[in-house]
Amino acid sequence: MKLDIAQMEETADEVSSYMKLLSAPGRLMVLCQLVEGEMSSGELCAAVGMKPPAMSQQLAILRREGIVRTRRDGQSIFYAIADPNIMKIMMFLYDTFCAPKNNQNRRS
Repeated sequence: MKLDIAQMEETADEVSSYMKLLSAPGRLMVLCQLVEGEMSSGELCAAVGMKPPAMSQQLAILRREGIVRTRRDGQSIFYAIADPNIMKIMMFLYDTFCAPKNNQNRRS
């Protein structure tokens, strides 16, 4: 199968943007948690061991880029992955690297 260079050129910027967003360890850890479902910012802080100001900064970037969506319930804000392409990428990364060792589908 021959690669379609024109198609690759059209999508290269988008894919590069995704990879840049995922290259920050904090954002990657947050997104790994969100693969399992919606979580509040407090739950995310506890799950990844991040202080609230740092979490707020990472979530703001993900919101600005359209990667996550929010839902307010009283005083709590819940986050979930909004971008279907990011969800696909994160599901692969989750299965390969994030899931508990006994659930991983890694090839040995």
